[in-house]
Amino acid sequence: MDKNSQSKLDRAKQIIHWVFMPYFIWQFGYASLAKVFQYPEMMGSMVSLGFNQVWTLTIGYLELIGWVMVLIGLFKPKIRILGILFLFPFSIGAFTAHMAHQEYVYFYASLIMCISCVVLLWSSKNFSLKIV
Repeated sequence: MDKNSQSKLDRAKQIIHWVFMPYFIWQFGYASLAKVFQYPEMMGSMVSLGFNQVWTLTIGYLELIGWVMVLIGLFKPKIRILGILFLFPFSIGAFTAHMAHQEYVYFYASLIMCISCVVLLWSSKNFSLKIV
C-alpha cells in the first residue's frame, strides 16, 4: 500500500473512531449512572434480568470506573483503550442477558455497544492485536 493510500485509510479510521466515541460515552455513562443512582426503570429492568440491588450496584460502579477511564482517555489515549477493554465484557453481558430474556428493545443498544467496542479498538492508533 502506497503512502497516500495509507494516509487515507488512517484518516478514515480516525473519522470512524470519533463517530462511534460519543455514542459509546453517552451509552455507558447513562447505563452506569442509572444503576449507581438506582433509577426505578433501570432497577426494574435489572430485577427482571435476575440481578438484585447488590449486583446492580456492583455492575454500575464497575461500569462507572470504565466510563471514567474512557473519559480520562480522551486526553490519555492508552487509558481510553484500557477503559474500552474493561467495558467490553459488560457489553457482551448486556447483549447476552437481553437476548436470553427476549428484551429486544434493549437488544439493539447492547449489540451496538458490542460492535462499538470492536470498532473503537480497531480504529485506535494505540491498539494492535498480534496473533502469534
